[in-house]
Amino acid sequence: MIGDPVALACLIAASTALAFWLEGRFGWARSVGAALIAIVLGAALSNLGLVPSRSPVYDGIFGPVTSLAIAWLLIAVRFGDLREAGPGMLVAFAIGVAGTAIGSVVGTGILGPILGDEAWKLAGVTTGTYSGGSLNFVAVGRELGLPTSLFAAATAADNIVTAAWFGATLLIPLWLARERPDRLAGAGPDRLAGASPAPDTPAGVSGQLQYSDTLKGTDLTFLVAIGLGLIWLSEALAAALPAVPKILWLTTLALLVGQVPAVRRLSGAMLLGSVALHLFFVLMGIGSRVSEIARVGPGVLYLMAIVVAVHGVVLYGAGRFARLSPDKLSVASQAAIGGPTTAMALASARRWPGLILPGMAVGLLGYAVGNYLGFAIAYLTRGLLQ
Repeated sequence: MIGDPVALACLIAASTALAFWLEGRFGWARSVGAALIAIVLGAALSNLGLVPSRSPVYDGIFGPVTSLAIAWLLIAVRFGDLREAGPGMLVAFAIGVAGTAIGSVVGTGILGPILGDEAWKLAGVTTGTYSGGSLNFVAVGRELGLPTSLFAAATAADNIVTAAWFGATLLIPLWLARERPDRLAGAGPDRLAGASPAPDTPAGVSGQLQYSDTLKGTDLTFLVAIGLGLIWLSEALAAALPAVPKILWLTTLALLVGQVPAVRRLSGAMLLGSVALHLFFVLMGIGSRVSEIARVGPGVLYLMAIVVAVHGVVLYGAGRFARLSPDKLSVASQAAIGGPTTAMALASARRWPGLILPGMAVGLLGYAVGNYLGFAIAYLTRGLLQ
């Protein structure tokens, strides 16, 4: 097992580099995408026992590095991109959350005898986490008094299912729009701010992930300074006004700074954000440990898989009747299942710049509604199971 922090950081960076290289070298990898490849590589490292379950390196990537990724990607967003999504994103998100609630009730009804007396608590936790992300997972689980053993198993199951569903939402829009790719809401030329495709960029590979002569050391270092400054300021504001979460401060500040003309002229924000985000993808895979689930039985994994499966069927089924585009449905799904970070990650990985900000917006909305819905479904299923 590789436990040395420097060696572990090197391995994670190398896995990220391998994901990018495969995407640029092979046609099948371009179809799958570097994000999904990074997740698979991380899962392989974890389940083969090559990396530890906990490390200060993980804390650094989950914390400052991911915060920097959010800041840089949001700096590259232009408010004009909102026009490309419209109110359809809210409709898609509402359908997805409804699918999550239905899935939790259905899953608990099927697996109630296996899950035992804690089934109703798990129903609330899965509803909360798949209506806005892991922030709701922790909040609902703690308030309902979910036992520690189930907490660990549910966390591992959540990582596995979330990583698998992220991969699915990377591919589903391509399958649904294979006959008319122009129907994707985010389709079109690569218009990511701060990105200039290199002349020799292979077909299908995003320009922001390639080295370009237009990138300047001064621009990159300014972006590093701005990103760190935004994190510091958001933490200070969150400490002064704890009622507002830090992620809301960081999101607001990064979006506003990104509209400043001098900052808009800096090249490389999307490049830096994409690289940092793919480090996070490797960690998503590392968190998918099957051994944690085996300790308390696979029932928790089955429940979460059923919830997400029902969510997907309801979302894409109803979304088709509502004539919503597959990419918009996928980003809305990630906003519910993984939260604003994975919604932004999906839009970035598939090069849908017009869906980054709307995806973040409904993901943040999920923070607000997920806890309420989680408690509601928990007490509803408790009544149904009695």
